[in-house]
Amino acid sequence: MTNGAPNTLGPMPATRRMRTVDEAVVRAGVREMFAVAADVEGWARLLPHYRYVRFREGDARRGVVEMSANRPFGPLNWPTWWLSQMEIQERAPDGSRPAIRFRHIGGITTHMDVEWSFTAVSGGTLVSVVHLWDGPAWPVIRTVAARAVIGPVFIHGIASRTVAGLARAAEQGQTSKPVATGAQ
Repeated sequence: MTNGAPNTLGPMPATRRMRTVDEAVVRAGVREMFAVAADVEGWARLLPHYRYVRFREGDARRGVVEMSANRPFGPLNWPTWWLSQMEIQERAPDGSRPAIRFRHIGGITTHMDVEWSFTAVSGGTLVSVVHLWDGPAWPVIRTVAARAVIGPVFIHGIASRTVAGLARAAEQGQTSKPVATGAQ
């Protein structure tokens, strides 16, 4: 539940052709890490590879968010863009932990499901970001494009930088907005 309303994005799909997982143990508590990550509008301020984050509708808890980030290739940056339904879940649909859910509704990654989860572990928080997708709407090469290029090169390339940057912010106490959660 979020703000008394049912979760609109629900649990992650059971299967998809492409699965990309980025994880890190962060030396900050679940509350601190969740607060930094849940401040999606603040990502561009904290993360040099993010170009912008804009809510098109809704608010910082649930809505449609437009995002753009650069995928560096040496000295060059490849700009990326996507539009997502986003939802802050104080508790995941299974009730176990806070989560942030995205479903891409615009851009090359349309129909991708993403979940950020936060689990207390010894010494901090395990942050796990899972991307599930069937690939772009390109006949014949959709699975190859998703698994060989888009997932490992672009999604992992941006997500790993995002997790690392938000982890640094949480470890340094750069929580810009408090996010209430029952997590420990």
